Amino acid sequence: MRITAIIPARFASTRFPGKPLVKIAGKTMIERVYERVGSSATINRVIVATDDQRIYQAVTAFGGEAWMTREDHASGTDRLAEVAHELEADLVVNVQGDEPLIAPAMIDAAVAPLRDDPSIPMGTLKTAISDWQEFRDPNVVKVVTDHAGDALYFSRSPIPFPREEWQTSAASMADIGAFKHIGLYVYRRDFLLRFAAMPESRLEQLEKLEQLRALEHGYRIRVIETDQVCIGVDTPEDVPRVEMLLKSKDIR
Repeated sequence: MRITAIIPARFASTRFPGKPLVKIAGKTMIERVYERVGSSATINRVIVATDDQRIYQAVTAFGGEAWMTREDHASGTDRLAEVAHELEADLVVNVQGDEPLIAPAMIDAAVAPLRDDPSIPMGTLKTAISDWQEFRDPNVVKVVTDHAGDALYFSRSPIPFPREEWQTSAASMADIGAFKHIGLYVYRRDFLLRFAAMPESRLEQLEKLEQLRALEHGYRIRVIETDQVCIGVDTPEDVPRVEMLLKSKDIR
């Protein structure tokens, strides 16, 4: 199959302007993400989608492929769709540009269901939550799935809600079966173009979670469990932590 990974990258960021070009152990973050994605066994092509000439030039300087996109996109998905509209691809993978330690195996795991089952329009990942504080944190998106592994709902609230044990925290996180959503997406190209053209849904607007648009319009999202953990860079203070992990894991 023709499987293309697209990494949306904006220079403007409220908490960390110029984040894609920050140096992490001698390389820009966007280069590290690009290299990790390119190591995936299932990806045929990697493209950085950006609206900034500085990022475009940085990517082409290290030999990567970059496409300039419009500046007025409301979301990374819209930027993705602009590129996908011009692509000849069966599957399109959306990889966040601020996860320089992303494991290629995570990408392969998310791609596998759509590669094997043509009826699945969209896929993503989840990982088990083991910490009560993380479970309560509205910045951590939670997901619940059905027996087939398709998403029932995504929320910033604690789901599933342990009604009996909530006050005492007597239940273990393993008993609850709580999962954190990992924001890596795989789309069939045709579905991605339809998805980007859909109006925002009510639940999407309430939770500020774009994937709820697909569920509210009746589309399946296959969610694959992984034990891999993504370490993102949200603020300048995250950079030293990632550099330490790079050193400790001997990741080049």
